[in-house]
Amino acid sequence: MNIAVYAKNLSFAYAGTTVVSDLSFSVNTGEFFIVIGPNGSGKTTLMKIIAGLLKPDGGEIDILGQPIKSYKRKNLARKIAFVPQHVPVDFPFIVSDVVLFGRSPHLGTFGLETKKDVDLADQAMAFTEIHHFSNRRLDQLSGGECQRVFIARAICQDPDIIVLDEPTASLDIAHQMRIMDMMEKMKKEKNITAIMVSHDVNLAAMYADTLMLINRGELVKLGTPAEVLTYKTLESVYGCPLLVDDNPLDKLPRVTPVPGRYMKT
Repeated sequence: MNIAVYAKNLSFAYAGTTVVSDLSFSVNTGEFFIVIGPNGSGKTTLMKIIAGLLKPDGGEIDILGQPIKSYKRKNLARKIAFVPQHVPVDFPFIVSDVVLFGRSPHLGTFGLETKKDVDLADQAMAFTEIHHFSNRRLDQLSGGECQRVFIARAICQDPDIIVLDEPTASLDIAHQMRIMDMMEKMKKEKNITAIMVSHDVNLAAMYADTLMLINRGELVKLGTPAEVLTYKTLESVYGCPLLVDDNPLDKLPRVTPVPGRYMKT
Protein backbone atom coordinates (compact mmCIF):
# COMPACT_ATOMS: atom_id res chain seq x y z
CA MET A 1 0.00 0.00 0.00
CA ASN A 2 1.31 3.46 -0.92
CA ILE A 3 2.10 6.01 1.78
CA ALA A 4 0.45 9.44 1.51
CA VAL A 5 2.16 11.01 4.53
CA TYR A 6 5.24 9.77 6.35
CA ALA A 7 6.46 11.57 9.46
CA LYS A 8 9.53 10.74 11.50
CA ASN A 9 10.54 12.33 14.81
CA LEU A 10 8.59 15.55 14.21
CA SER A 11 9.02 18.30 16.77
CA PHE A 12 7.75 21.87 17.01
CA ALA A 13 7.78 24.55 19.68
CA TYR A 14 6.15 27.96 20.14
CA ALA A 15 8.37 30.43 22.00
CA GLY A 16 10.30 27.62 23.63
CA THR A 17 7.20 25.60 24.60
CA THR A 18 7.19 22.21 22.90
CA VAL A 19 3.83 21.29 21.36
CA VAL A 20 4.90 18.40 19.10
CA SER A 21 7.60 16.06 20.38
CA ASP A 22 9.38 13.23 18.52
CA LEU A 23 6.19 12.23 16.69
CA SER A 24 6.39 9.45 14.07
CA PHE A 25 3.55 7.93 12.02
CA SER A 26 2.42 7.19 8.47
CA VAL A 27 -0.88 7.58 6.64
CA ASN A 28 -1.80 5.21 3.83
CA THR A 29 -3.15 6.49 0.53
CA GLY A 30 -6.95 6.56 0.48
CA GLU A 31 -7.20 6.23 4.25
CA PHE A 32 -9.48 8.10 6.66
CA PHE A 33 -6.98 8.98 9.38
CA ILE A 34 -8.31 10.76 12.47
CA VAL A 35 -6.24 12.41 15.20
CA ILE A 36 -7.72 12.71 18.70
CA GLY A 37 -6.43 14.04 21.99
CA PRO A 38 -7.11 16.58 24.75
CA ASN A 39 -7.05 20.33 24.28
CA GLY A 40 -3.52 21.62 23.88
CA SER A 41 -2.13 18.28 22.73
CA GLY A 42 -0.69 19.67 19.47
CA LYS A 43 -3.35 18.48 17.03
CA THR A 44 -3.84 21.77 15.16
CA THR A 45 -0.10 22.37 14.99
CA LEU A 46 0.38 18.90 13.53
CA MET A 47 -2.26 19.55 10.85
CA LYS A 48 -0.49 22.77 9.86
CA ILE A 49 2.84 20.95 9.63
CA ILE A 50 1.33 18.28 7.38
CA ALA A 51 -0.25 20.95 5.18
CA GLY A 52 3.05 22.80 4.90
CA LEU A 53 1.82 25.88 6.76
CA LEU A 54 4.37 25.37 9.54
CA LYS A 55 7.92 24.12 9.24
CA PRO A 56 8.88 21.60 11.92
CA ASP A 57 11.81 22.40 14.18
CA GLY A 58 13.06 18.85 13.80
CA GLY A 59 12.30 15.57 12.08
CA GLU A 60 11.18 14.66 8.59
CA ILE A 61 7.90 14.67 6.73
CA ASP A 62 7.31 13.21 3.27
CA ILE A 63 4.25 13.87 1.15
CA LEU A 64 3.48 11.20 -1.48
CA GLY A 65 7.03 9.90 -1.31
CA GLN A 66 8.85 13.25 -1.50
CA PRO A 67 10.23 15.43 1.29
CA ILE A 68 7.81 18.26 1.92
CA LYS A 69 10.67 20.75 1.73
CA SER A 70 11.27 19.73 -1.91
CA TYR A 71 7.85 21.08 -2.98
CA LYS A 72 7.33 24.61 -4.14
CA ARG A 73 4.32 26.22 -2.46
CA LYS A 74 2.10 26.02 -5.55
CA ASN A 75 3.03 22.41 -6.27
CA LEU A 76 2.30 21.40 -2.67
CA ALA A 77 -1.09 23.10 -2.91
CA ARG A 78 -1.88 20.81 -5.83
CA LYS A 79 -1.28 17.83 -3.57
CA ILE A 80 -2.76 18.96 -0.24
CA ALA A 81 -5.81 21.04 0.63
CA PHE A 82 -6.29 22.41 4.14
CA VAL A 83 -9.64 23.16 5.80
CA PRO A 84 -9.15 25.14 9.05
CA GLN A 85 -11.37 24.82 12.09
CA HIS A 86 -12.46 28.45 11.98
CA VAL A 87 -13.37 29.43 8.44
CA PRO A 88 -13.71 33.14 7.62
CA VAL A 89 -17.36 33.98 7.01
CA ASP A 90 -17.44 37.75 7.51
CA PHE A 91 -16.76 38.74 3.92
CA PRO A 92 -19.44 38.99 1.22
CA PHE A 93 -18.05 36.56 -1.38
CA ILE A 94 -20.52 34.46 -3.33
CA VAL A 95 -20.37 30.73 -2.54
CA SER A 96 -19.57 29.70 -6.11
CA ASP A 97 -16.63 32.14 -6.16
CA VAL A 98 -15.27 30.79 -2.87
CA VAL A 99 -15.35 27.25 -4.26
CA LEU A 100 -13.67 28.37 -7.48
CA PHE A 101 -10.82 29.85 -5.41
CA GLY A 102 -9.76 26.22 -4.96
CA ARG A 103 -8.48 26.23 -8.52
CA SER A 104 -5.85 28.90 -7.73
CA PRO A 105 -2.88 26.47 -7.55
CA HIS A 106 -3.72 25.21 -11.03
CA LEU A 107 -4.15 28.55 -12.80
CA GLY A 108 -1.64 30.00 -15.21
CA THR A 109 0.34 33.22 -15.08
CA PHE A 110 -2.69 35.48 -15.57
CA GLY A 111 -4.90 33.59 -13.12
CA LEU A 112 -7.78 33.13 -15.55
CA GLU A 113 -10.19 30.24 -15.00
CA THR A 114 -11.00 27.91 -17.87
CA LYS A 115 -14.18 25.96 -18.54
CA LYS A 116 -12.50 22.97 -16.92
CA ASP A 117 -11.97 24.98 -13.72
CA VAL A 118 -15.61 26.07 -13.65
CA ASP A 119 -16.77 22.50 -14.33
CA LEU A 120 -14.65 21.19 -11.46
CA ALA A 121 -16.14 23.82 -9.15
CA ASP A 122 -19.63 22.74 -10.22
CA GLN A 123 -18.74 19.11 -9.56
CA ALA A 124 -17.39 19.98 -6.11
CA MET A 125 -20.58 21.86 -5.23
CA ALA A 126 -22.68 18.95 -6.44
CA PHE A 127 -20.62 16.50 -4.42
CA THR A 128 -21.04 18.55 -1.23
CA GLU A 129 -24.70 19.31 -2.02
CA ILE A 130 -24.38 23.09 -1.89
CA HIS A 131 -25.56 23.91 -5.42
CA HIS A 132 -28.89 25.20 -4.14
CA PHE A 133 -27.21 28.10 -2.33
CA SER A 134 -24.28 28.64 -4.70
CA ASN A 135 -25.41 32.23 -5.45
CA ARG A 136 -25.73 33.27 -1.82
CA ARG A 137 -23.13 35.23 0.11
CA LEU A 138 -20.96 33.35 2.56
CA ASP A 139 -22.00 35.64 5.43
CA GLN A 140 -25.63 34.56 4.91
CA LEU A 141 -24.96 30.89 5.66
CA SER A 142 -25.04 28.79 8.81
CA GLY A 143 -21.88 27.32 10.31
CA GLY A 144 -22.56 23.88 8.84
CA GLU A 145 -23.25 25.31 5.40
CA CYS A 146 -20.03 27.35 5.52
CA GLN A 147 -18.03 24.29 6.47
CA ARG A 148 -19.40 22.43 3.44
CA VAL A 149 -18.46 25.38 1.22
CA PHE A 150 -14.84 25.23 2.36
CA ILE A 151 -14.76 21.46 1.95
CA ALA A 152 -16.09 21.99 -1.58
CA ARG A 153 -13.29 24.50 -2.17
CA ALA A 154 -10.77 21.91 -0.96
CA ILE A 155 -12.24 19.26 -3.30
CA CYS A 156 -12.16 21.77 -6.17
CA GLN A 157 -8.43 22.09 -5.50
CA ASP A 158 -8.24 18.49 -6.81
CA PRO A 159 -5.77 17.33 -4.13
CA ASP A 160 -4.56 13.86 -3.25
CA ILE A 161 -4.81 14.69 0.46
CA ILE A 162 -7.28 16.81 2.43
CA VAL A 163 -6.31 17.93 5.94
CA LEU A 164 -9.16 19.09 8.17
CA ASP A 165 -8.87 20.69 11.60
CA GLU A 166 -12.02 19.81 13.56
CA PRO A 167 -14.51 20.28 10.70
CA THR A 168 -17.43 19.20 12.93
CA ALA A 169 -16.67 21.54 15.84
CA SER A 170 -19.68 23.60 16.99
CA LEU A 171 -22.01 21.87 14.53
CA ASP A 172 -25.27 20.15 15.47
CA ILE A 173 -25.60 16.38 15.20
CA ALA A 174 -27.16 16.43 11.73
CA HIS A 175 -24.38 18.61 10.27
CA GLN A 176 -21.71 16.53 12.01
CA MET A 177 -23.01 13.35 10.39
CA ARG A 178 -23.32 15.06 7.03
CA ILE A 179 -19.69 16.18 7.14
CA MET A 180 -18.45 12.76 8.23
CA ASP A 181 -20.52 10.96 5.59
CA MET A 182 -19.08 13.36 3.03
CA MET A 183 -15.53 12.49 4.10
CA GLU A 184 -16.24 8.78 3.79
CA LYS A 185 -17.84 9.25 0.38
CA MET A 186 -14.86 11.33 -0.74
CA LYS A 187 -12.49 8.57 0.33
CA LYS A 188 -14.44 5.85 -1.47
CA GLU A 189 -15.40 7.68 -4.66
CA LYS A 190 -12.41 9.97 -5.18
CA ASN A 191 -9.70 7.97 -3.36
CA ILE A 192 -8.68 11.12 -1.50
CA THR A 193 -6.71 10.62 1.68
CA ALA A 194 -8.48 12.40 4.55
CA ILE A 195 -6.53 13.45 7.66
CA MET A 196 -8.73 15.03 10.29
CA VAL A 197 -8.72 16.24 13.88
CA SER A 198 -11.74 15.41 16.00
CA HIS A 199 -12.70 15.95 19.63
CA ASP A 200 -15.63 13.55 19.30
CA VAL A 201 -14.13 10.13 19.97
CA ASN A 202 -17.40 8.37 19.14
CA LEU A 203 -17.64 9.94 15.68
CA ALA A 204 -13.97 9.11 15.19
CA ALA A 205 -14.60 5.49 16.18
CA MET A 206 -17.40 5.10 13.65
CA TYR A 207 -15.52 6.54 10.67
CA ALA A 208 -11.75 6.22 11.11
CA ASP A 209 -9.70 3.56 9.37
CA THR A 210 -6.87 4.55 11.71
CA LEU A 211 -6.91 6.58 14.93
CA MET A 212 -3.94 8.39 16.39
CA LEU A 213 -4.20 9.50 20.01
CA ILE A 214 -1.71 12.16 21.05
CA ASN A 215 -1.16 13.97 24.34
CA ARG A 216 1.18 16.88 25.04
CA GLY A 217 2.54 16.51 21.53
CA GLU A 218 3.53 12.87 21.96
CA LEU A 219 2.13 9.70 20.43
CA VAL A 220 0.08 7.68 22.91
CA LYS A 221 -1.55 5.06 20.68
CA LEU A 222 -1.90 4.39 16.96
CA GLY A 223 -4.17 1.76 15.43
CA THR A 224 -7.76 0.80 14.74
CA PRO A 225 -10.53 2.35 16.86
CA ALA A 226 -10.78 -0.89 18.86
CA GLU A 227 -7.05 -0.81 19.58
CA VAL A 228 -6.92 2.84 20.59
CA LEU A 229 -10.20 3.42 22.42
CA THR A 230 -9.75 1.39 25.58
CA TYR A 231 -10.82 2.81 28.91
CA LYS A 232 -7.35 2.43 30.45
CA THR A 233 -5.71 4.36 27.62
CA LEU A 234 -8.36 7.07 27.47
CA GLU A 235 -8.62 7.59 31.22
CA SER A 236 -4.86 7.97 31.49
CA VAL A 237 -4.92 10.68 28.81
CA TYR A 238 -8.14 12.57 29.55
CA GLY A 239 -7.96 12.18 33.32
CA CYS A 240 -11.64 11.43 33.88
CA PRO A 241 -13.66 8.24 34.42
CA LEU A 242 -14.99 6.72 31.20
CA LEU A 243 -17.04 3.71 30.21
CA VAL A 244 -16.05 1.97 26.97
CA ASP A 245 -18.43 -0.63 25.57
CA ASP A 246 -19.62 -1.82 22.15
CA ASN A 247 -21.65 0.43 19.87
CA PRO A 248 -24.77 -1.66 19.12
CA LEU A 249 -24.67 -0.60 15.46
CA ASP A 250 -21.41 -2.30 14.51
CA LYS A 251 -19.56 -3.43 17.66
CA LEU A 252 -17.06 -0.58 17.43
CA PRO A 253 -16.04 0.99 20.76
CA ARG A 254 -18.40 3.53 22.30
CA VAL A 255 -17.09 5.97 24.91
CA THR A 256 -19.35 7.39 27.64
CA PRO A 257 -18.15 9.90 30.26
CA VAL A 258 -19.15 8.86 33.78
CA PRO A 259 -20.67 11.77 35.79
CA GLY A 260 -19.50 12.25 39.34
CA ARG A 261 -22.86 11.28 40.80
CA TYR A 262 -22.35 7.73 39.54
CA MET A 263 -18.95 7.38 41.15
CA LYS A 264 -18.67 5.47 44.40
CA THR A 265 -17.74 7.61 47.39
